[in-house]
Amino acid sequence: RAGRRSRTQSLRSGGPGTEEGLKRVCSAPQLGGQDKGTLLKRKLSASEVGPSLVHSGGNKHKKQGEAVACRTVPADLVEATDFECSLCMRLFFEPVTTPCGHTFCRSCLERCLDHTPQCPLCKKSLKQYLASRRYKVTQVLDEVIKRYLPTEHLERESAHVEETKELSDLTRNVPIFVCTMAYPTVPCPLHVFEPRYRLMIRRCMETGTRQFGMCISDSQKGFVDYGCMLQIRSVHFLPDGRSVVDTVGGQRFRVLSRGMRDGYCIADIEYLEDVKVRDSRELARLQELHDQVYDQARTWFQNLKSRFCGQILQHFGPMPEREADIQATPNGPACCWWLLAVLPVDPRYQLSVLSLLSLRERLLKIQHILTYLQSVPND
Repeated sequence: RAGRRSRTQSLRSGGPGTEEGLKRVCSAPQLGGQDKGTLLKRKLSASEVGPSLVHSGGNKHKKQGEAVACRTVPADLVEATDFECSLCMRLFFEPVTTPCGHTFCRSCLERCLDHTPQCPLCKKSLKQYLASRRYKVTQVLDEVIKRYLPTEHLERESAHVEETKELSDLTRNVPIFVCTMAYPTVPCPLHVFEPRYRLMIRRCMETGTRQFGMCISDSQKGFVDYGCMLQIRSVHFLPDGRSVVDTVGGQRFRVLSRGMRDGYCIADIEYLEDVKVRDSRELARLQELHDQVYDQARTWFQNLKSRFCGQILQHFGPMPEREADIQATPNGPACCWWLLAVLPVDPRYQLSVLSLLSLRERLLKIQHILTYLQSVPND
């Protein structure tokens, strides 16, 4: 120990043992002739690159032995065509790299995975990648594009913003899900498996609208003239790309014109509102009719067999409570729409009630259905 201490002191003080101490440090480990040649090549290759700075935390000083070579590429050698997505043939936007090593725009890859869980280029299975849905942007490539192609990146970003803005309009080119009847305030769970609707739901989430229209089909027009907007409350993605979407009904609408976008239907629409009753006497009669229908509906529901009641409660929830102001919302009391959803009526008849702008007429139609159902045996 005394010997070690003396050698250390001589090294620090620069005394006579300094040269000998340095020789001992540099001689361990011993390198053979071939190893020396390899080490020399490494040193020369590093020295040819030139000095570089290494940043460690907040320390910006040079560190010998830890320097990493930094190279700069002349801007005139970087071409936008070298950074084009092979699917959309445009500059990469939010580039993601698959486990098999191929890079695409995130939205382009997602659209391909809507149809098949394979890499668009090498056809390697991406089922696990699809199941995890970890579409992380490839930072290195994204930074290179932003640094060397700032003008092209800005144009690509502006185009993306314009496309997103166009998809965010809730009166023009509104996405339409052609499937079933939907009603204001009533839950409407959906199982989405078709590629076109996978794309539609994803766009509704990405744009932030979280809304789309629901209509039933029509043999001549494609879908009917009236429908209901659905508000997405949550989306549960399954490993194979399908999803279970929890939605609830919002505003009613009338279709003004129809179109198509990327396989799914779109429409220009106008929203519907009930015509409010202003006269106090007429409003009193309307309130009385509402109370009669509400009580009649409760009696009908309580007399249903338990298995029917259980199915209704599981799918649509309990009957809404009686509302103090039956004209508080543009769609009228929620109990009407709940009844229209659970009553065993032909969808075309339900559609005619959905399109009505008179609460009185809607209540009379529901009362007529209830009276008929109570007159027949409860099977």
